[in-house]
Amino acid sequence: MKYKQLLRGMLASGFLLMGIQAEAKTVQVTLHAVETDVAYDNKGSTYRAWTFDGKVPGPVVRVTEGDTVEFTLINDKNSKNSHSMDFHAARLDVVEDFESIKPGETKKYTFTADNPGVFFYHCGSDPMIQHIARGMYGVIIVDPKDANALPKADREYVLIQAEHYENPDDKTAMMQNKWSNVVFNGGVFKYDPVHDSEATSWLQAKPGERVRIYFVNAGPNELSSLHPIAGIWDRVYPSGNPKNVQYALQSYLIGAGDAATLDLISPVEGANAIVDHSMRHAHSGAIAVIMFTNDADPEAGRGENILIR
Repeated sequence: MKYKQLLRGMLASGFLLMGIQAEAKTVQVTLHAVETDVAYDNKGSTYRAWTFDGKVPGPVVRVTEGDTVEFTLINDKNSKNSHSMDFHAARLDVVEDFESIKPGETKKYTFTADNPGVFFYHCGSDPMIQHIARGMYGVIIVDPKDANALPKADREYVLIQAEHYENPDDKTAMMQNKWSNVVFNGGVFKYDPVHDSEATSWLQAKPGERVRIYFVNAGPNELSSLHPIAGIWDRVYPSGNPKNVQYALQSYLIGAGDAATLDLISPVEGANAIVDHSMRHAHSGAIAVIMFTNDADPEAGRGENILIR
């Protein structure tokens, strides 16, 4: 009898019907459009990039489903170009809210993060292809308000794919898709000491851990066929939405301007290599090695370490 009364009480309170729901909050996000020199390979070679906060990719923005985002874009007074911000997680007025601002100007707008997932953000100023190709892109992660909507990840990493063009002023080459390299997180073989002995970083996890990859294809032109060599994607969530789950995929195709969340679990020690399986893309820089070892760095893929600079 006591058990039945307890069960009725739990049902009445909704305890058994709902997961743990996060309360919506207001999150202030400020980014600066900065034109600066940025390294694009492990040797330290640089190009004149257009960036958010002086980094390629820009900072990771992370909020929770239902949050109100109060966004501010500041175009540095030393910029030579107008810039803007297009959040794929927002539903707004493209003309008013995503308008370009001149050097020294500030733009503000507010949106509600209605849908959980992983979304692209980028500069949308004309010509958009050049602003993206020169580095004005990043990711906004919208965590589900239901903490149980996704299996708990032991580690998380952000990977953003993009094409690198030798001459960032050559808009014709961009329109003709004449890139020199395809990169992850702004660097050629950035996480691949196999193909570049000067690479000093890679992804880490322990065998049996669930590794969650938040992947964005910034393009601006190419598709990505993302595959973990020596592994299988345990679960894939197109656009990162828990409702879109697919299981046990060898590769997943992600178009330019799109994103996905992909979970990887290795039952054994050793290495996997996350690649764009379009071999021209992989062999020009789009490879990230992930080492599964029992002595993996406990801080890797956690907290502020989900995007390795």
